[in-house]
Amino acid sequence: MYVYDEYDQRIIEDRVKQFRDQTRRYLAGELSEEEFRPLRLQNGLYVQRFAPMLRVAVPYGQLNSTQVRVLAKIARDYDKGYAHISTRQNVQYNWPALEDIPDILAELATVQMHAIQTSGNCLRNTTTDQFAGVAADELIDPRPWCEIIRQWTTFHPEFAYLPRKFKIAVNGSKDDRAAIEVHDIGLEPVHNEAGELGFRVLVGGGLGRTPVVGSFINEFLPWQDLISYLDAILRVYNRYGRRDNKYKARIKILVKALTPQVFAEKVEAEMAHLRGGNTTLTEAEIERVSRHFVDPAYQALDNVDYAELDQEFPGFARWRSRNTRAHKRPGYVAVTLSLKPTGVAPGDLTDKQLDAVADLAERYSFGFLRTSHEQNIILADVEQRQLHTLWQELRESGFATPNIGLLTDIICCPGGDYCSLANAKSIPIAESIQRRFDDLDYLFDIGELDLNISGCMNACGHHHVGHIGILGVDKKGEEFYQVSLGGNAARDASLGKILGPSFAQDQMADVIEKLIDVYVEQRTEEERFIDTYQRIGIDPFKERVYAANH
Repeated sequence: MYVYDEYDQRIIEDRVKQFRDQTRRYLAGELSEEEFRPLRLQNGLYVQRFAPMLRVAVPYGQLNSTQVRVLAKIARDYDKGYAHISTRQNVQYNWPALEDIPDILAELATVQMHAIQTSGNCLRNTTTDQFAGVAADELIDPRPWCEIIRQWTTFHPEFAYLPRKFKIAVNGSKDDRAAIEVHDIGLEPVHNEAGELGFRVLVGGGLGRTPVVGSFINEFLPWQDLISYLDAILRVYNRYGRRDNKYKARIKILVKALTPQVFAEKVEAEMAHLRGGNTTLTEAEIERVSRHFVDPAYQALDNVDYAELDQEFPGFARWRSRNTRAHKRPGYVAVTLSLKPTGVAPGDLTDKQLDAVADLAERYSFGFLRTSHEQNIILADVEQRQLHTLWQELRESGFATPNIGLLTDIICCPGGDYCSLANAKSIPIAESIQRRFDDLDYLFDIGELDLNISGCMNACGHHHVGHIGILGVDKKGEEFYQVSLGGNAARDASLGKILGPSFAQDQMADVIEKLIDVYVEQRTEEERFIDTYQRIGIDPFKERVYAANH
């Protein structure tokens, strides 16, 4: 992972000192709320329902064990003993005191971490595949490109006050595990007929109040022009994006209004000024950044035959089938630690669990780990011969729920329990569904299914792209929930279609069960929920749910 040089460290430490003084002036009444708001947002600080929320940047989901131990210490010393993994691979604290924020940022700075550009109308954390660098189906390692984008975007003066927040995702594999089609900009590698590397560039995706699947506006961008082209896109957005209405200020609205073709033409016009200029990437620059992402000291190992262990330990076999992924190197495997056990808010982990994760990373994965936009933790480089021992330890620390990619591996925003924007609570809905589907045999029989929950139209839980999506809505002061079907965040992304009128909180587990019943009855062999939905359409699901409720 990227390691700060002296210049990086000084920038972060200076920012901490600056914000400490800004916070002091605000608490002393020398800065108004209006004056302090952009300053705190630039440092990842939100005002939530009950307390401030601090969002810590985790660039493209990469962490080391030393950093995780500091995150644990912060949870213990300044919060209520836990942290939350967000859908942008960041870490959030829900209960810090405002006067403690400068001290928290100072502690983060000691391990090359910060909260810069995790909020506000700026370029946010660039995200990627949680298996980047180790995935068996990888075309290129996207992490150096994410780091190049991070360095270009951080403190970029031209893009500090965009019309709205801006999100970039980079995919490096045949499968899209970075959900690039629902980002403001999505990038994926391609090679031309001469074997040269370039990028397909997508613009104008996004969720929220107006969900849109983005449009590819460039099928082959030479890698040398990557930053110049991103610069051109941001210039067009800064110039033409709406600033009079925050609901119409995202780039997706601009791309739709202009049409993708016209938007691409304006980007090309900007490129006439930028191509061949200072932002043109060189092989020396790619090499400089790539040196931070070399493989760890892998051993020459053979793949393990798990037949005997699987037979002796059925629970291990079940967990291995869901929570591990093929590695590019023989004898290794990538392991996902589930943060979705029943009764725990999805994506939450305690300070003790954070310390345990740091220990596990050091003993099993070269001291490194990743966060995923599905709100789980990944140990990317586990020796297959140590897998059974690791599984036993994960069971003790609460990370071995064998549900990755299944119905109870729910993506869920904090909702009305914390967020002042939420219309309804999200966490209780997730728990009620998890409790209804607590039979692991049935859960495995249902198979792969993405269920996403958002507490409001801001869609922090990505409900639009869940195979089943749930949105909290306010009906005359009461919390209700709207259900959508058919969303998909992977390649050829799609947005869910609303099932019909919303449901009360106590109906939600029943509603999900009825939807699953239809799928189980209608599916053919090998069909996932999304496949059956696409084949039979929404009507059979709608008929079952509403017939039973009237």
